[in-house]
Formats: sequence, C-alpha cells, structure tokens
Amino acid sequence: MTAPLTEQEQDLWHAWKVAADMVRQRVAEDIKAGSGLSDQDFGILTRLVEMGGGELRQNDLGGLLQWDRSRLSHQLTRMESRGLVSRSAVDGGVLVRVLDEGANLVRIARPIHAAAVREHLLQRTEGLEHATLMHALERLSVDRPSSQ
Repeated sequence: MTAPLTEQEQDLWHAWKVAADMVRQRVAEDIKAGSGLSDQDFGILTRLVEMGGGELRQNDLGGLLQWDRSRLSHQLTRMESRGLVSRSAVDGGVLVRVLDEGANLVRIARPIHAAAVREHLLQRTEGLEHATLMHALERLSVDRPSSQ
C-alpha cells in the first residue's frame, strides 16, 4: 500500500493546484474582458490560426486540445452560431475554418493574452530561474512510460 502524502507533499500539491487554476483563470478573465472570447474560444481559434493556417480537421483540432469529440462539437456549435468558425464535410471528416470575425477577435486577443501571461505568471515568478521552471513543467507534461 502506498503511504499517504506527507504534510509538505500535501502542501505542495494544494499550492500547485491553486496557483495553476488562478493563473489560468486570471488570463482567461483578461482575454474575455478585452475581446469577448472565452478561454475555450481563444484556444480553438489560436490553434486554427497558428497550426492550421486558418483551418484544421475537427479530429486533429480535438487532438491538439486534448478534448473529447462531444466537448469539441458542442463548443464549435456555439462558435458557429456566433460567426467565429464554420464547419464543412470533407473526405470522411469535418473541416473547421476560422471566419473573419474569429480572425479579428484573435488579433485583438493575442496582445491581451501576452500581457496577461506576463502579469499573472512571468512577473510573479521573477527571481525564479524560468529555465528551471520550464524544465520542471516539461517533465510533468511528458506521458508516463507504458508498463511492460
């Protein structure tokens, strides 16, 4: 049986959760206030623009976001109704395209996003070695090796 977390381990775990949630929430709030885009809208639109040149297959977009089909489909339906994206059937799949309104809002949101990340993450971690922090985050993001 695995031993329970020590008090220090438990404190670290809770601090990690609170900090990560707060930074994401603050960045999302700034983007929403300045552009009207939700965190989900911004995530989808930036991936379409930056990784797909304005369009991606829906399955590929879901993989990039690590979202299940249902979640992505519902979000895209909401975005379609607001004129941010369009979807069309192609070769056994669905192609998602950024529309002019979506592209315009991404242009507005990008500098807001940059300023928010600097304010809520980078400036608050000044004095820490960002390369060390990046290394730790990369280690946390790697898939666990499969058991053999």
